Amino acid sequence: MLLLPTRPAAGFAARGILEFPRACTETMNPQMAIQHVLFDLPTAATATFLALFPIVNPLGGIPIFFSLTAGFSPEERRHTALKTALYVIAILVTFMLLGRFVLNFFGISLPVLKIAGGLIVANTAWGMVTGSSRMTMEESSEALTKQDISLTPMAMPMLSGPGSIGVVMGLAAHADHFLSYLGMVIGIVALGLTVYLFLCLGGPFVKRLGPGVMGAINRIFGFLILAIAVQLVWNGAADFRG
Repeated sequence: MLLLPTRPAAGFAARGILEFPRACTETMNPQMAIQHVLFDLPTAATATFLALFPIVNPLGGIPIFFSLTAGFSPEERRHTALKTALYVIAILVTFMLLGRFVLNFFGISLPVLKIAGGLIVANTAWGMVTGSSRMTMEESSEALTKQDISLTPMAMPMLSGPGSIGVVMGLAAHADHFLSYLGMVIGIVALGLTVYLFLCLGGPFVKRLGPGVMGAINRIFGFLILAIAVQLVWNGAADFRG
């Protein structure tokens, strides 16, 4: 005699629905996690801002900015800070929008981008931890004689350098709908506004803290960025294994 199951089919369906989120959570890989973060506009904007802020490090750019604009009037310094912020926004948004095209054109896979970006970010972080400058000696000497330092060396490579470009391209590679891109643009614009405020208002704050405290803050940021770099390399290697 055929025995019918005592649990109704609806019970199995309900159990499957209840257990589905837990199963998804347990099997979620880093790529799925990033896609989940970029799912809607607020989280995409917040994730982009938080991912880029320690790498761009506007606080660390204040001393070099004020040293390069020592002979500027307050109005000229504010104008230069605004142009620097706009250039940072333009550079990051451009690479965000063209990142997928560049990867496809050169045949670069996402795991390779993660590893390359992680190595670049690690180099930036190591320079912060050891106290070395993000600009070469040639760039520093050229900056001292330039009238407009907003694009180079401030926006590139000081603030929106290869590390931040690699991160924003990696994030954009996981974006799959309009709200994700819009959220990323909002996060980048918020970062540009933060850069402008730091460069305009940070001079007295940095003088009050002193070089010792600023060096300690930069080293803390460098350690956090180094951890991000190791995670990027680890995720890229995990994608190859998977």
